[in-house]
Amino acid sequence: MKQKETISIVVASDNFYAILIAALLKSLEENHHSPEHIDFHIIDDGISTKSRKQLENIPDPDKITIIWHKAKDIIPAELPIPIDTSGFPMTTYLRVFSADIIPEHVDRLLYLDVDVILKDDISKLWNADIDGYTIGAVQDVAQTVDCEWGGIPNYKDLGLDPKTKYFNAGVLVIDVKRWRKESIPHQIISALVKYKKDVQLGDQYGLNVVFANKWKELDSKWNWFAYQEDEQPSLIHFLDIKPIFKSYNSNPIFQKDFFEYLSKTPWKGFKLISGNSRLFRKVYNKLKKKIMKIFKA
Repeated sequence: MKQKETISIVVASDNFYAILIAALLKSLEENHHSPEHIDFHIIDDGISTKSRKQLENIPDPDKITIIWHKAKDIIPAELPIPIDTSGFPMTTYLRVFSADIIPEHVDRLLYLDVDVILKDDISKLWNADIDGYTIGAVQDVAQTVDCEWGGIPNYKDLGLDPKTKYFNAGVLVIDVKRWRKESIPHQIISALVKYKKDVQLGDQYGLNVVFANKWKELDSKWNWFAYQEDEQPSLIHFLDIKPIFKSYNSNPIFQKDFFEYLSKTPWKGFKLISGNSRLFRKVYNKLKKKIMKIFKA
């Protein structure tokens, strides 16, 4: 399946993790050798003017165009994001609306979490055959829906076999036409609201409920988790502690790769952040959600 149009990529971030977009952009640019232009859509959940300008100065505009979208402008009024109790930022839910910011004529998009870097040409993932499915993804660390800490706790109620495969939502190949036709955002939000007591890992739970047994499994090299040993992956995903923290505990080879790309951006010379900052952000996210619940009550 050869996609001849411009490659459309969507990411979402707040200002704290804008630095991750910098390394992602540089890795994307350096490893993209095929002729397609890349439209790089950023859903902006509070990225500062300074960070925006720094990011815009990273890629060659002949190869990559950065397109900005305000988070508050893409969430439909009739689909309020459910407030969970996790330490994940609300930004993670924005992937649900990624197809809404893509031009009508575009048939496909790639959604990427910002905590990834490329080691191969993104055009190979763009041209991956998803065999008529709405999404293509890679199996998660949790592997199956019966995983106690990261699966679908109510899988029995949903009539799912306990060994139903469970995917990671950080890298998605999305058939935009099918996504829209099937009203996937409505399905995901409805699942998150209906089964709120069972939600684990935010919208990843909703995605796996909606697409249980209905997704194309991609080669794991396109969502290689950073704690794994190096087997020449095409895309590295820093699932756990991000490489910008002193407490980073995944494969050091991949942290080195990350900083090699970052050194070619305006964030060159960045010093590792204390692990306490990471923990503080989790506490902050939980507190913010509690306050939001009070005001919504």
